[in-house]
Amino acid sequence: MAAALSRALKLPGKKGSELGEYDPLTQADSEDESEDDDLVLNYPRNGLGRDSFHGAGGSTKLRGSRSGRLVVAGDSPQEDGDDWRERLPNKSQQGRDDVKGGQYWSPSREDREQLGGSGLRIHGTDEEAKRLKRKNAVRASFFLVPLVCAMLLVLLCAFLIPCQKGALAKRPQWERALGDAGGVTPPALAVWDVDGDSVDDVLLSVTEWTNDTHPTQGNKIYSAVVLSGANGQLLWRKVMWEPVMYIQCGLQLNTKPLPVCLLIGKSIIMAVNGTTGKNLWSTLLRNIESQAVLLPDVQGDSVPDLLIATLPANEALDLSLTLISGLTGATLGQSVSFNLTGQGKLIGPLLHETQQGAPYILFGLGNVVAISLRDIYIRATSKLPLTPTLRQKDPGWEGLKKTNSSSSFIHIFRGSERVEFLLPLVAGFGTYHNNLDTLSNLNSSKSDWVLVYGFSKISVLRQRDARKQWTFNSAPIHSQPTPGHFNDDGILDLFFQHSANGIMKAQVIDGANGRPLWTAQFVCPRLVLETAAVSTSTGLSAFVFWASEPITAQKNITKATVAPGVTAAEPVIRKLFLLHPAYPTILMQLATTTDTAVAAAVSYEKRQKDASYITVSPRPAPDSEPAARIVKSIRLRAAIAKGRVVTLGESLETGVTGKLDTSELDKFYRHLFFKY
Repeated sequence: MAAALSRALKLPGKKGSELGEYDPLTQADSEDESEDDDLVLNYPRNGLGRDSFHGAGGSTKLRGSRSGRLVVAGDSPQEDGDDWRERLPNKSQQGRDDVKGGQYWSPSREDREQLGGSGLRIHGTDEEAKRLKRKNAVRASFFLVPLVCAMLLVLLCAFLIPCQKGALAKRPQWERALGDAGGVTPPALAVWDVDGDSVDDVLLSVTEWTNDTHPTQGNKIYSAVVLSGANGQLLWRKVMWEPVMYIQCGLQLNTKPLPVCLLIGKSIIMAVNGTTGKNLWSTLLRNIESQAVLLPDVQGDSVPDLLIATLPANEALDLSLTLISGLTGATLGQSVSFNLTGQGKLIGPLLHETQQGAPYILFGLGNVVAISLRDIYIRATSKLPLTPTLRQKDPGWEGLKKTNSSSSFIHIFRGSERVEFLLPLVAGFGTYHNNLDTLSNLNSSKSDWVLVYGFSKISVLRQRDARKQWTFNSAPIHSQPTPGHFNDDGILDLFFQHSANGIMKAQVIDGANGRPLWTAQFVCPRLVLETAAVSTSTGLSAFVFWASEPITAQKNITKATVAPGVTAAEPVIRKLFLLHPAYPTILMQLATTTDTAVAAAVSYEKRQKDASYITVSPRPAPDSEPAARIVKSIRLRAAIAKGRVVTLGESLETGVTGKLDTSELDKFYRHLFFKY
């Protein structure tokens, strides 16, 4: 009984058991009943003790007689818990659990005035809160604005650019009819990006008839036209009073940063704006016989100058070289004439820069000679050279002159057999790529040379001393060899063709030693056209050439030799093949046609990493309409995707064999890109 009364009254000598238990003595002494009511209702429910609130910066009061007290070891939790349940029947179990843990904090009236409804202290004033909101808004804007811009850029790259590529891919090829067919005479043809769309455009000469019913020489219209390399659209046309023999682009005029192209006829050289066709300057000459040679600056105006060869018809051995200002087109002095002994077609002129940096001009008729550009300038202008480059002579080259000879010529090649071709051993050099840009010409002027003479001999001449590095004997060669990388030794190899008895043989010989690397035979396509070597992403070259059916067995050879006479009335089907050195036993057949291509070029598309093969062919028109010259462009990657694989099997001479893996082949050509 006494124990029960003591527990009920909670005399001062008795230890308390739990925080927050009901004490009738303290309750009786309370002056403010609402304060104790608040104490019961507002105890913290997150379980934070005194140390936690100190860490948060708040104030705590240790409960004593009225404010609170600590739980002391020795109290009986079970006993006190029973009393708690008896005296607080209206409290929930969750509240009792929260009260039981550790220390209890009871806020004073001042603390309660500074606390919000959540029981946490509010820091700062309303002004600080507004400032904080503005700061957060600025931070959010600094994050969101770049994010939105980045998303827009990603969408632009992911959707718009592929759409442009897709638009180009929808036209894997295009063709356009221009002017008169012109027979089998090849027109002037060049490729250059004149409209700035990163796709090389097509420049060619065109001949048209007027509406006169009796065509004569006087009612022909000659012009140079430019077609867009992307879709064949006509960009501009320049009417000339004589046929255009050569078109060259890439001349750089410092005063006018624009693409400059040269239109060269028999008696005129005209420089035009490649974008609009507007005339920049023109020069009249007589009996022009060659393309323009890009020279270093010889008159000190910081613009490259030009050299042209003229050859009068009635004086076959009297060859003249003329210097022309690249800036104004004015002739520099007079033409310099040379009396050459020899027969054959004109070789060069070509610019060569020796290892000492001295410029020389190579040219000839049947033979090949060289003369210092310094000597040409002095003889043309009767003045000493103005620029440091022009003053140089190479003692080593000057030593190649014959002793006891008053001639100023350096004999590069002289023999009983006439020279057919002399070209720099440089990738991309050929009749289809007649550029005047400084970089291409610098590479060409410092290289060795490929020499074809006697119709069937190929040699490589070393540029340092004009000695033959190696010689390869072949059947008669009818087209200019094409330099390209067939193996990975870093030295250009040579692809060439020769035909006899209805059979065309295509060969690749090693540029390092003249040994055969690849050989295949075909039914003769009755077509003589230079092979194109296209640079690829593999580091090797893809060779694009025309042929007919490949010959892989002896019975096919016999059939091919008699077929031309028996089936002469049947149309000849010509096929365009692509050979990549990674798969030498197969060819990709890109196209077939019965047309006779008379000129070809390669147009590069830098953004798409693609290239187009462009051909010019005469095609008879139906219904007695005048025949037309057809310009056709085939995109190589699209043609490969739709092409047919032709297996050569074992080569008849080189013994190249290999098992074809179709899946690897498809993957290889899918990832093959073309580059300039």
